[in-house]
Amino acid sequence: MSETMTMNAPLTAADGESLKVKLARERRNKQLKAIALVAPLALFLLLTFLVPIAMLLKRSVDNPEVITYLPQTSAEIAGWDRRGLPSEAVFAAMARDLTVAKEQKTVPEISKRLNMDISGFRSLIQRTARKMPLEVAAGESVRDQFIAMDERWGDPDHWHVIAKNAKSWTPYYLYSSLDLRETKAGMPELAPEEERAFLSIFGRTLWMSMWITLISVLLGYPIAYWLANLPARKSNLLMILVLLPFWTSVLVRVASWIVLLQQEGLINSALMGLGIIGEPLQLAFNRTGVYIAMVHILLPFVILPAYSVMKSIPPTYMRAAISLGDHPFAAFWKIYFPQTVAGVAAGALLVFIMCMGYYITPALLGGPQEQMVSYYVAFYTNVTINWGMAAALGSLLLVATMTLYAVYSKLVGANKLSLG
Repeated sequence: MSETMTMNAPLTAADGESLKVKLARERRNKQLKAIALVAPLALFLLLTFLVPIAMLLKRSVDNPEVITYLPQTSAEIAGWDRRGLPSEAVFAAMARDLTVAKEQKTVPEISKRLNMDISGFRSLIQRTARKMPLEVAAGESVRDQFIAMDERWGDPDHWHVIAKNAKSWTPYYLYSSLDLRETKAGMPELAPEEERAFLSIFGRTLWMSMWITLISVLLGYPIAYWLANLPARKSNLLMILVLLPFWTSVLVRVASWIVLLQQEGLINSALMGLGIIGEPLQLAFNRTGVYIAMVHILLPFVILPAYSVMKSIPPTYMRAAISLGDHPFAAFWKIYFPQTVAGVAAGALLVFIMCMGYYITPALLGGPQEQMVSYYVAFYTNVTINWGMAAALGSLLLVATMTLYAVYSKLVGANKLSLG
């Protein structure tokens, strides 16, 4: 009886505290310590990765100009049925808003945004703002005064644009990035063929990235195989040559390729000196030069993952297959190659994703037909200061990258990207 009571009694520590409670507290303390160790990294990722992406996505649909600088007009035009011209109250609100905008010097922001939808809207807004405030006599129509100043105020299409932008968000930038435009009914439609540009740019980006990735894999695989089967001393020595590009600036490498590939460069001079060609080849400032330079820059990203996997494959597998009567090539294809797919796939995916966002190499070594999406992101950011278009193109590039990764994971399996 006493033994049974002793077994059922809760275990206690020397200080009288329940052992179960003490173990739970120790486990909780360990969890808190683990969270404390991970918290700085999580905060760093949040501030440097997730927050910028969220801001990018928000900026691609942000539309603050009209609703901020034409607040009364935005409120009044919300009740417009989009038939004919807006009411007298809308014209009066526009007159008041333009008067305030003239005083606060915000007319350029309004005119720039509206001019994106209809060419010439900038001059219309600025011309009208210069005549503010209006002097309206008793019984006189503000609408008639606006139309008298400029007959374009009598065009419903201009008011449709104001009504469409009288909200804090807009699909305009995303539509423009896909060569779409918004109809009066608010539905997207494909822009006229002469106005389309970005679909071909996205297609060009994917096409060039595919070829650069394919060439990098075809060149990187045999190099990685060779390095993995050399003695350790020679392999380590030659690996320095693979890693050497990482220690050199991308700008320096591109400039070096310009020197080598231009019409009077070292390669053309050598080929002509040897009598192989009679006139210089066009190797720079075209797609050939871009492919050569980008493959050179991105090749280590294929070699290193493939090498790490190949180095972990025991050579006895191949010898055993050959000793059992298999042909060396058949043994390589059936035994060795499947085990290297993980490293090659990881390198190929990495190169493809990096290619899609490459900017400096196509900008310096390519012509107008070799510029990829990243060039236009930089153009809208630095030249035209159109943050909406830059953010929309960047967002679509992000979505394209994530979509391709999702398709790859579905077809191949994300677990095959493991290098272990």
